Amino acid sequence: MTDVLDHWIAGRPDAGSSDRTGPVYDPALGVVAKEVRYGSADDVARAVAAAREAFADWGRSSTARRQQVLFGFRELLNARKDELAAILTAEHGKVLSDAAGEIARGLEVVEFACGMPHLAKGAFSPNVSTDVDVYSVKEPLGVVGVISPFNFPAMVPMWFFPIAIAAGNAVVLKPSEKDPSAANWMAALLQEAGLPDGVFNVVHGDKVAVDALLTHPDVAAVSFVGSTPIAKHVYETATAHGKRVQALGGAKNHMLVLPDADLDLVADSAVNAGFGSAGERCMAISVVLAVDPVGDELVEKIRDRMGKLVTGDGRKGCDMGPLITREHRDKVAGYIDLATDDGATVVVDGREAQFDGAAEGFWLGPTLVDRVPTGSKVYTDEIFGPVLSVVRVSSYAEGVEIINAGPYGNGTAIFTNDGGAARRFQREVEVGMVGINVPIPVPVAYHSFGGYKASIFGDAKAYGPQGVDFFTREKAVTSRWLDPSHGGLNLGFPRTPEAGDTSVGGGGGRPTGRPPPVGPRR
Repeated sequence: MTDVLDHWIAGRPDAGSSDRTGPVYDPALGVVAKEVRYGSADDVARAVAAAREAFADWGRSSTARRQQVLFGFRELLNARKDELAAILTAEHGKVLSDAAGEIARGLEVVEFACGMPHLAKGAFSPNVSTDVDVYSVKEPLGVVGVISPFNFPAMVPMWFFPIAIAAGNAVVLKPSEKDPSAANWMAALLQEAGLPDGVFNVVHGDKVAVDALLTHPDVAAVSFVGSTPIAKHVYETATAHGKRVQALGGAKNHMLVLPDADLDLVADSAVNAGFGSAGERCMAISVVLAVDPVGDELVEKIRDRMGKLVTGDGRKGCDMGPLITREHRDKVAGYIDLATDDGATVVVDGREAQFDGAAEGFWLGPTLVDRVPTGSKVYTDEIFGPVLSVVRVSSYAEGVEIINAGPYGNGTAIFTNDGGAARRFQREVEVGMVGINVPIPVPVAYHSFGGYKASIFGDAKAYGPQGVDFFTREKAVTSRWLDPSHGGLNLGFPRTPEAGDTSVGGGGGRPTGRPPPVGPRR
């Protein structure tokens, strides 16, 4: 009998109210490993209610208490990261080393969130008027929702929930139904670290659960990462229901290679960034723009390195694992036929590779396509698989023009030894994250992650300073504590008093014997 993964609500597994389930595959074996519950709107409502109840205490808790929980979670996660890596490999298919790297990047955000007492400090301006001080404080929002994708089932949730929890919020996470077990594992670890029941909840499922989270009146904000069409739906639906939204969408990332670049470095970087995690990364390099005359030499160097890669079961020490599902593998493989039909040259066909794994696994080897026309769907679509395209361009200017003409603006890179060209590129390119001789320019945790154009909806990026701002709201306080001898009426507009003028409004006033007014009036 196949195991069924429950939701996690109010600190314990919860079977929910729906009898709908979905399969969770082991992509390297091509078999169903377990089933996962598909939550109903009622299940989401119960999770939100549990979060709201927990928030009543957690939102008022001291920053020291929240820090202790986050530090405890960090220590437990670091000690048991191999357990989580094994879960990621079994359900997503990425190799163990890549899974470990995902966890390490998530840990960076946990460590960043441990500094919340400093990050959420307000400002103080003393004596803005006579005996009047103004200060600001950052307060939690309440219940927040997180909707995460299949490609990073541990890291992407950790982009959001550590900051949200450290700021005093309660969280309802809807992970991908394709690889859901990491969410429950982290929920149990947070509980072990001392997080009160209900502060972190997990509801599994499909669009039913997503839409219930987007429209629930007690959810104050929603964070999302996924494809652009779904990101747009999340943004439009949640904002229509009065919520804050940070919604990160798709990408088509380019690497511009100038003639003076170190082509060995470029070839290594293109292979690493194009085929890591089987290309299932929003920051994968999927297009190499080779400026004449380096195209032929660069393609040969890339092909040579691809020939050394081993695709197979990630638990065996292979270089690249399978794709997430059979349907996704077939969709990605279909682009190889499209490339030929559109006049491109298939240099390495991943369908013909040998695989170190079960025959039923969802395999597709690294694929290299040269001379791809920019009108081909191989170029325009976010393939989200191990297909690397090479587009030949005549100049730096043509390369930048192609990048800026695209609908996405998530990540890009330039490879050159010309500092002037690099500085010009970072200024002229219309992309949110830029690498200079760095193929995957994912910012560290104390900067923020996000792109331009159709790669982001809303104006809030993930983690870093913008993440702190997103999960808090600022309250400004104007305060005055007067000497008891002061008082009197004054209907004048508040102003900076002249020398010797001790009245509140600056216009004089007769003592009345009543307490002074609460604050300056406009």
